[in-house]
Amino acid sequence: MGIHNQPAKNIRVVIADDNKAMRDAVTILIQSVSGLEVVGAVADGRSLVKAVNDLKPDVGIVDISMPIMNGLLAAAEIIRLGSKMKIVFLTVNEDCDFVRAAFESGALGYVIKREMGTDLPTAIQEALAGRTFVSQGCEIGDEA
Repeated sequence: MGIHNQPAKNIRVVIADDNKAMRDAVTILIQSVSGLEVVGAVADGRSLVKAVNDLKPDVGIVDISMPIMNGLLAAAEIIRLGSKMKIVFLTVNEDCDFVRAAFESGALGYVIKREMGTDLPTAIQEALAGRTFVSQGCEIGDEA
């Protein structure tokens, strides 16, 4: 399945997770979805901010718990710097406070890692359309 010259450009995705096995798994999943292309993968929030500046991705798949700068702080910094990148958090944290904090930081999606096979492609599609997505079981109230 190679990339062919086509009029529509691929959606550029950057992945941020401190676990290399998870970065690799997400890369494989993203590359299996037509129209998506992984342009970078980093292990911490500070590297994510730099990658977004350098690579200009359309979507960031971001873990919350990372060293140096966590995903929430990195997302807020990316938005503050004016990036239009859509942020989808991919995390093990199901707590409503984390979900709320993710959306307050500027994210459009919140996916639980155990549901990534089914939820991540949908969350990316929704984020690109400017809509929010939250994995089932991680609900936040209307007053986010």
